[in-house]
Amino acid sequence: MTSRLRAALSAPDSKSRYVRRLFSTIAGRYDLITRVLSYGQDRRWKARVAELSAARPGTRALDLACGTGDIAFTLAMRGADVVGLDITHRMLQLARSKGRAAQFVTGDMLSLPFGDEAFDLVTTGYGLRNVPDIPRAIAEMRRVLKPGGVLLSLDFNRPANPIVRGVYLAYLTLVGSTLGFILHRDPDTYRYIPESIRRYPGAIEVNAMIGRAGFSQSQYLPVLGGLMAIHHARR
Repeated sequence: MTSRLRAALSAPDSKSRYVRRLFSTIAGRYDLITRVLSYGQDRRWKARVAELSAARPGTRALDLACGTGDIAFTLAMRGADVVGLDITHRMLQLARSKGRAAQFVTGDMLSLPFGDEAFDLVTTGYGLRNVPDIPRAIAEMRRVLKPGGVLLSLDFNRPANPIVRGVYLAYLTLVGSTLGFILHRDPDTYRYIPESIRRYPGAIEVNAMIGRAGFSQSQYLPVLGGLMAIHHARR
């Protein structure tokens, strides 16, 4: 990891700026990268999120950090009325080019442009790891959920076992560096992913954060042997 990336992730404000620039840069390659780094399992995991949501016609759903719309469209296929939100406008342009099954809005997970208790369901794929203030993002999710509403979050985990964690991060660093150089002539482009995992609290602590925010029935489901996790909670 270069000093530039280390410095960018050292404080909330600089991380926020870095993440905005990064995702604008990689938007056109985002679908490819998520497939490669998830070992081709990304769509299956997102389908699992939709299944756990029990979304149906009439469900009002908000998909945060929606990227190019995978989860949003999967929820829409179940009949939900879906709004997808992302801070990167280019991601939303790509999402809209895929179809009209969802509404897409540019916005920040830390300050959602919606009223209180507006949604039955809030989902996010790879969202919490990228925000500079996880508790604040969770509080915003709870605010916009109706009582009894469901939160689902899919993300990389930070394995507790140091040997497993070391091998996992080494793999992501190697693959990420190679892809960053090939696609962008900058190895740091996808080195961000393993570095963000190093700084991520991990599924156990994130689950505790969700509970402290006032959610009930908060749990997480290990995915890929615990290298990934799906958080499932109810307001």
